[in-house]
Amino acid sequence: MNTKTALLSVMIAASLAGCAGNRNAYRQPQIEPSLVEAAQDDRGMYLGLLKQMQAQGAHYASLAHIDAFRQRFGDSPELRILQANALRETGDASQASAIYRGLTKGTQAAPAWHGLGLVAASSGDLDGARLALDNAVRADPLNVAYLGDLGFALLQAGQIEQARAPLAKAAELGPDNIRAISNLALWAMLSGQPATAESMIQRANLPPPTRAEIYRLAQTLRPPVAAANATSAPLATSTTVAAQQRSGTATISRPPGSMLDRFSPSTPTAQEATP
Repeated sequence: MNTKTALLSVMIAASLAGCAGNRNAYRQPQIEPSLVEAAQDDRGMYLGLLKQMQAQGAHYASLAHIDAFRQRFGDSPELRILQANALRETGDASQASAIYRGLTKGTQAAPAWHGLGLVAASSGDLDGARLALDNAVRADPLNVAYLGDLGFALLQAGQIEQARAPLAKAAELGPDNIRAISNLALWAMLSGQPATAESMIQRANLPPPTRAEIYRLAQTLRPPVAAANATSAPLATSTTVAAQQRSGTATISRPPGSMLDRFSPSTPTAQEATP
């Protein structure tokens, strides 16, 4: 599986359908032409339009409008970040990286490091990805997406214990963020806490495609020893959960009073908790 696709795959249901697709696919922006024309006369509105295009996956269209924006309003670090993001999404990692590297010391340092982390992940450089994503989190420690991507990169590297803190932070900072809850549920599965993971999945009411992706990633990322001992079922049934609990599978300790405790079946208030 493509590393970049894995890094971004535990997301909200719409993202599951879109992010893992072909980076070079053409997308028709779902924006009325009249709104585009109106936005071009206002710098803030035009910048927002560019972000909306990219959120919809219309990266080639955003590149064209970035050129038009620059002609009308001039250049800025924020505009260069959007350009680098679009270049990365359309397969021009080299040019995107050059722009990102030029922005790691200024006001756009956090998204620049994040972009470099995604570029490194797409090339299979997990060490580089973890370093860049860690720098992104240091620059913007409250960004749920950066924390989630750092935690996922650590999971990919088999550093399950180290992934706990950024993923728990993301879930607690964004308790209604489906991506953050999904990533934390994946961590719980990989750390030997399937019942806690199932409680998170159920109470967050995750859609079937998201659940399936969590189970698939749990099988893909599970350490070899754990995978050899795992049953063929994707940790999704009460029978599997009970069997693993009876077997005394080693687990990583949960931080007290954390998001994990809210969903732990052994916690009296778990049945009342909602993400």
